[in-house]
Amino acid sequence: MAHVEHETGTRRDFLYVATTAAGVVATGAVVWPLINQMNPSADVQALAQIQVDVSAMTPGSQMTVLFLGKPVFIRRRTEEEIAQAAADDEANLPDPLARNVNLAEDAPATDANRALDEGREWLVMIGVCTHLGCVPLAEAGDFDGWFCPCHGSHYDKSGRIRRGPAPENMHIPVAEFISDTVIQLG
Repeated sequence: MAHVEHETGTRRDFLYVATTAAGVVATGAVVWPLINQMNPSADVQALAQIQVDVSAMTPGSQMTVLFLGKPVFIRRRTEEEIAQAAADDEANLPDPLARNVNLAEDAPATDANRALDEGREWLVMIGVCTHLGCVPLAEAGDFDGWFCPCHGSHYDKSGRIRRGPAPENMHIPVAEFISDTVIQLG
């Protein structure tokens, strides 16, 4: 008896296709949970944006909020602080970049590029020293801005590094006013 092949394929071809399909489905069932575990958890996603009411802040005051596990300094500056920060635009800055994620990466570290609003009254920064991650003290140091007592980094009224081991200005997070009295971070 001669073996005859059909044009549509043999039973063996069907078994190969069925086995391969089952293997792909089984692999997907095993790999998907491993990939899905790398997504942020629900509590982290819920904190990806926060809204901060700044209606009670007066000029010269500062508040610190926790955002994505880091302190964020929100400062409402006085006219004198704004004038001092603008005067420091001409200083020799160790870090010439704004470090503001709301602007281009190569934006210069002028006070206008670091402030949140056009009037430059509001300054929002991640309150972490860029040297080793310490939290600087407000209204301290040689420039009356922020001072990191751990290693001696001095920041000016715009949060720009002026003296000490910190390599960069304090970073500016994604932030915007969503109303006259509410700032959204993230």
